Amino acid sequence: MARVSTYLNFKGNTEEAFQFYRSVFQTEFVGGIMRMGDAPPAPGMPEFSEADKKLIMHIELPILGGHMLMGTDTLESMGHSLTVGNNVTINLEPDTRAESDRLFQALAVGGEITMPLHDAFWGSYFGMVVDKFGMRWMMNCAAGK
Repeated sequence: MARVSTYLNFKGNTEEAFQFYRSVFQTEFVGGIMRMGDAPPAPGMPEFSEADKKLIMHIELPILGGHMLMGTDTLESMGHSLTVGNNVTINLEPDTRAESDRLFQALAVGGEITMPLHDAFWGSYFGMVVDKFGMRWMMNCAAGK
């Protein structure tokens, strides 16, 4: 089933923030906590430091009305920086790859594709784009291959 969620970026304190949100909304994390160290090494990319391996790659918490709050830690060691304005992303989860392609290409018109759609290691068809108004979008289609 298609859904929309809000994706939050933090500067190393995602776990603290999400423990707080969990206490506020009195819900539990979906799928546990994925840490940076859980990811397989990416070709051509440097290995994570021991400190970075402990940071959050992905966490998911239901809040109200079926809406999911998701989060990650930004990694300065990977060239990412966190500033107000890039710490919130709208995550779209279409039902099909075709709908993912359509939405992604439409959002990219006049904007910037920051990560092309591809088959991600976690099994989703995934990509990121900043639209012409500066809004950040992720496409995360579970239909995968």
